[in-house]
Amino acid sequence: MSHRRLLGGRVKSYADPMLDLDAVDLEEIATALADQTDFEHRWLIDPRTGEMAFWTSDTGIDGENPVEIDELDLVVIDPLPPYAWYQDMADFADGISDRAASDSLHRALQGKGAFRRFKNELYQRHPDLISFWHAFRDARARVRAVQWLTDEALVDEESVREYERAHPDPELP
Repeated sequence: MSHRRLLGGRVKSYADPMLDLDAVDLEEIATALADQTDFEHRWLIDPRTGEMAFWTSDTGIDGENPVEIDELDLVVIDPLPPYAWYQDMADFADGISDRAASDSLHRALQGKGAFRRFKNELYQRHPDLISFWHAFRDARARVRAVQWLTDEALVDEESVREYERAHPDPELP
């Protein structure tokens, strides 16, 4: 009996060919996973090719012809909840060796507006940490993209394990 899963309005068999991880734009998937703006636009991926598409309610995916998202044979990339990205900021603050910088970044994470305060604190008071933060944040986002692809049965689990082994979190100062 074959395992099947509904993806983007079609049934996908686990026996279907998987995407080659090297052919997928992890940066673009990471951007889609972080896009918290609204549901008037959505990011999608073609499960056969890995090609990304951007859909809007008024212009569809070609920029001219509205189409219902359910009519497309593409997989919708829903954004991850903010706490996933918040955890990256907390882990970064935990991982740096400068205790004063760590403490000030942790204080910035308290309460509503944490994302803005963290960014302001980093850019205004700790500019020497910006490149480390970008490398850390981007590495984590790419791993989440690979994990998402596996969760959607678009790449195999071994690909995720290999990717995670080859791409650990960058060293922090």
